[in-house]
Parts: sequence; C-alpha cells; structure tokens
Amino acid sequence: MLQLLRVFSSSRNQLSKRAALSLDSFTQSTSFSTARQNFSAKGRIGDQVYAPFSIYKGKAALSLSPVLPTFTKLESGSVVVERRGSVMLKFMPAIGERKYDSEKKQLFALSATEVGSLISLGPKDSCELYHDPSMQSSNAGQVRKSLSIKPHADGYFISLTVVNNLLKTRESFSVPVTTAEFAVMKTACSFALPHIMGWDRLTNKVPRGVEVHKSEMAEPQLLDEWER
Repeated sequence: MLQLLRVFSSSRNQLSKRAALSLDSFTQSTSFSTARQNFSAKGRIGDQVYAPFSIYKGKAALSLSPVLPTFTKLESGSVVVERRGSVMLKFMPAIGERKYDSEKKQLFALSATEVGSLISLGPKDSCELYHDPSMQSSNAGQVRKSLSIKPHADGYFISLTVVNNLLKTRESFSVPVTTAEFAVMKTACSFALPHIMGWDRLTNKVPRGVEVHKSEMAEPQLLDEWER
C-alpha cells in the first residue's frame, strides 16, 4: 500500500518555542542528502541543502542527517580537518496525535566508527553506544546518553536514554524502525561516511583562491549533540 506523507506548515504563522511538528499521516519521510557545495564566482561556498531522513511513529520521531566536518587552512596553504563530522540522530517526543515537540529534542552524534557499527548490523544483531561529555574526569557519569539498536520481528527498535544526575532527569525515546527504513538508514550512512570524514575533499578539492568559511560547512544548530 502506498503511503503518502503530508506535512501542514505555514510560514505566515508565528510559532512559539514550544511549537510542535505536525503530520497528517502516520508514516515516514524518506528524503536524504548530504549538503551540496557550489562554488560561486566570488569564491564563496553556498547553496547548502539539508534533507534529513525522518521516521515518525506513535511515541516519538527520529531523523538523521550528515554534519560535515569543518576545516582550517594552515600557513603552508594546506587545508586540514578542524572538527570531525558526524551523522546526527535527532529524537523528538510525541505530544499528541501526529505531533512532536521539537523543543524537547535530544541529539546523538554518530562518529565515523559508530556509523560503521550501524552499517555492519545484521538482521539479528544489536549494539549499544554510550556518550559522556565528562568521560575520564571527576564528573564522569553525571550526564550520559545511551543509544541502543535491537532487532524485532520486522526491523529494529532504536532507543535513546538521556540521564542527567545533576538535574535529576531521565528522558527516554524508542522508535520502531521497519526493515525497509533501516535499509535506507544504512545506505544513507554508507554514502555519508566519506563526507563526514572529509575524504571527499581528496577528490573534490576546493579550487585555488576559494576561501573556506567554516560557518558554511555545517549546520550550526546540529554541530554539537550537547547543545539543545
């Protein structure tokens, strides 16, 4: 059965900070693209395109999109990676029928190695990933994120738990993902992997005279999973 997704939005309405994402049907959006870089006549990088692959289910929504690395130019003229890229997972809780609260989103940035863990999963495999901003310090364990991917009859359960012992809060998200949806995630991550590593720059070099503007190399609000 063909399922159609219709998203109602209006640029004329002023949304409050607690505005929720509203959908018209219980299905998923299936678009994905890395940021496209075009070089203008003035040597500026422009025309950035962001198209996350999103899955909307009854209790939560999940989307993933690539975050490109940022680069810096050395005095020698060489360009090196300053900040590594990632594949950003974004979870949003449902607050009603086909409505999701973007203000209560939680992020989990997959490194290149963690992307490899996702790509290598078989039909009966599972994995768990942990992030702690204070790891190897006296504050280790105070704030912790754990991502689990576990198989079920028709795909996987992708779950995120965020524990903040300082604020005494615990947030949990769980999104059932079908086999087809997970296949899209794996293919998209495989495509994005060399881009988040910066390896695409080896074969698609910035022309001479083009200035690299770091703010244009990645979507600012998705650079750090710890910034909400």
